[in-house]
Amino acid sequence: MKQFDIPEMYRSPIIGKVKEIRKNADPRKKDFSPSVLNFGDTSIIVARHFGFCYGVENAIEIAYKAINENPGKQIYLLSQMIHNPIVNDDLQSYGIRFIMDTMGNQLIPWETLNQDDIVIIPAFGTSLEIEEKLKSIGIETQAYNTTCPFVEKVWKRASKLGSDDYSIIIHGKPQHEETRATFSHSKAGGGSIVIKDMSEAILIGDFMRGQLDLSGFNDKFEGRYSENFNPKTSLLKVGVVNQTTMLAEETQAIATYFRDVMIELYGEENIKDHFADTRDTLCYATNDNQSATKALLEIDADCAFVVGGYNSSNTTHLVELLEQKFPCYFINSDACIHTNSVDCFDIHSKSNHTLPIDFNHLNKIVVTSGASCPDAEVDRVINKILEIKDCTVQAETALNDLEKQITLL
Repeated sequence: MKQFDIPEMYRSPIIGKVKEIRKNADPRKKDFSPSVLNFGDTSIIVARHFGFCYGVENAIEIAYKAINENPGKQIYLLSQMIHNPIVNDDLQSYGIRFIMDTMGNQLIPWETLNQDDIVIIPAFGTSLEIEEKLKSIGIETQAYNTTCPFVEKVWKRASKLGSDDYSIIIHGKPQHEETRATFSHSKAGGGSIVIKDMSEAILIGDFMRGQLDLSGFNDKFEGRYSENFNPKTSLLKVGVVNQTTMLAEETQAIATYFRDVMIELYGEENIKDHFADTRDTLCYATNDNQSATKALLEIDADCAFVVGGYNSSNTTHLVELLEQKFPCYFINSDACIHTNSVDCFDIHSKSNHTLPIDFNHLNKIVVTSGASCPDAEVDRVINKILEIKDCTVQAETALNDLEKQITLL
């Protein structure tokens, strides 16, 4: 795996060492069991995989390269580099400005940009329409295009489906930057529609069976299917791709559902004429992080802390998994943790809450983070918990004990 040149401020002495120990003992990543750091009476249980992925490190390296190579020039990001406030705030401290917010609303008019400006395309990628807009201004984007290779892989999969005359069903959050970019690239190759969950897949299935009329279809999916998508004919032959950070089992369940509908309507002997078995198009990091999170559900713990940006899709899905078993606190930094309370985000109400907490009765604490969260921030969260609990065991001692445990396995 390539080693990226990212600022030292994002690296960490604790989590960095934990990952090194686990990688040395399990280079092929076959063991998804968590790491346990013992600090006397308190155990910090860390997921096997989490934190910066390939695409995020690649994006960060390119963004700081743009800063270093262009002194005196105005540098823009199309929108947030990644969904993490720490990274985005630091980039803004260097004078980088965001052209749009995460919902695609314009913050800086296109008319204010000129061909001498630098524009960075974020890790989520961007739409073909925006690429054309930048080209018309005379801005060259390839030098600082940080689009994740795994997102581009989805675009290629969608293009292949379109060239084979399949319509493309995109499982993703309709307003997410990555899904908007994927929809733009997908519809260039074939009829495309975005669905957010299984309930919407079932509605489309009802339409396929003739149980939902066109007005009902349009009311639900208006603005989410392409001009070259005709509900009456485009659903005769489909394939499924997804936003790379969705829950793997949900995408698989949706794909299986559509396959079953096609078998029901056309017979299993004709399935290849109506359904493309693409499997899911999640990136490796999303798969690894979700598998490692599921492994956390097999252990006993008192609570879990998930660290990351509140608008981070992949982080939200980790919370969904962990809250099935543990009291789960979704925080964006160590500043959210106080002696008797935690400022956290509720993924269901989409709002911030302050919840009481009694650290005296928490002895086994799970800690993990999303793919856009720096390991250094996870370090700070662990240190804050240990400080409140007045733990005297040093991190070096806990790390040495972990290394011995892993070696003996």
